[in-house]
Amino acid sequence: MRHFGVTARGVRMPVIKQGDDLATLIPEHLFKALDEEKVSVHDRDVIGITESIVARAQGNYASIDDIAHDVRAKLGDGTVGLVFPILSRNRFLALLQGIAKGVDHLVIQLSYPSDEVGNGLVDVDRLDAANVDPYKDVFTEKEFRSLLGPELLHPFTQCDYPKLYREVSSNVEIIFANDPHEILKYTHKVIAGDIHTRARTKRLLKQKGATVIGLDEILNHSVNGSGFNPSYGILGSNFAAPGKIKLFPRDSQALVDGIQKAFFDKYHKTVEVLVYGDGAFKDPVGKIWELADPVVAPFYTSGLKGTPHELKFKLLADTTFAALKGEQAQAEMKKAITKNKEKDHQESALGTTPRNLTDLIGSLCDLTSGSGDKGTPVIYLQGYFDTYSEE
Repeated sequence: MRHFGVTARGVRMPVIKQGDDLATLIPEHLFKALDEEKVSVHDRDVIGITESIVARAQGNYASIDDIAHDVRAKLGDGTVGLVFPILSRNRFLALLQGIAKGVDHLVIQLSYPSDEVGNGLVDVDRLDAANVDPYKDVFTEKEFRSLLGPELLHPFTQCDYPKLYREVSSNVEIIFANDPHEILKYTHKVIAGDIHTRARTKRLLKQKGATVIGLDEILNHSVNGSGFNPSYGILGSNFAAPGKIKLFPRDSQALVDGIQKAFFDKYHKTVEVLVYGDGAFKDPVGKIWELADPVVAPFYTSGLKGTPHELKFKLLADTTFAALKGEQAQAEMKKAITKNKEKDHQESALGTTPRNLTDLIGSLCDLTSGSGDKGTPVIYLQGYFDTYSEE
């Protein structure tokens, strides 16, 4: 039998800059790498491209002044509320600088004991000791620090994010509450700063008559020639340089389809291609859910739609084939997997996690490429769609 199943290879690329033609560069470097390493291309191999090089090649950048201009244009003068932003220097600090610059007064409502993606603000045991009910208790920053301690340090970065955010500008104040309606005591002009729960936040506030926009509606069009994202606005953006952010990539379906075509033209094999950002997984120690992007994979070829159709291998080994060993168990397992492709598999799939293929594969790509200095922004996966029954 074949001994290796899924393999993930990080592919080293040149330093990608604005204006680079990824539709040409990526196939060229992959062709060379595959040839030098004597790797055979198969149908349903997967190529992952990190969103950062796509956005950089597009030149999808904007300044904090662009953010400020768009916020002022959409919300006007007076006090503005910002509800449930995440706690991050890379992901949110520059956005906050732009938002604060675009309003007269900004009230930031932070959720607690953590933000939406799990960045810890205060340990839940401290809340219990102080007899705090996070479902209903509301605090000013002074009240919160008086009750729970003068320092609110992130468990990993040791950064006091409420202090960092308040010191962005003299026109900023902070409150702590988990009910979005609390912001309406200060203003009826609100920015929903959350990512995955933004639709609910907007709906609840609009039902009370508030004027509400989300981060996905800031820079959803170009401002004075800036970059933009029509679907996600400044969601998924990252710090790029002082006063400058790199937005989530846009208009990249032609890129993934074009790379798929380039591989078919050369090898007569249909590979799948996706652009991926953050993976969707949770750190068991820090409790941080990695996904600060609006989606794992904003662009992908059609073969990556849907969820896996798999049997629970270990369940069958412990039940249906419990009395079998060696080659007999192996042969019967292969037969069951082959039959599974032709029928409903819900019972035998018990224990498998129903997740989208793009989320699973994008997470694998993200873990492989990392976010540091590996220099492998392209990932080449093989065997992901293979089963135990295939040699």
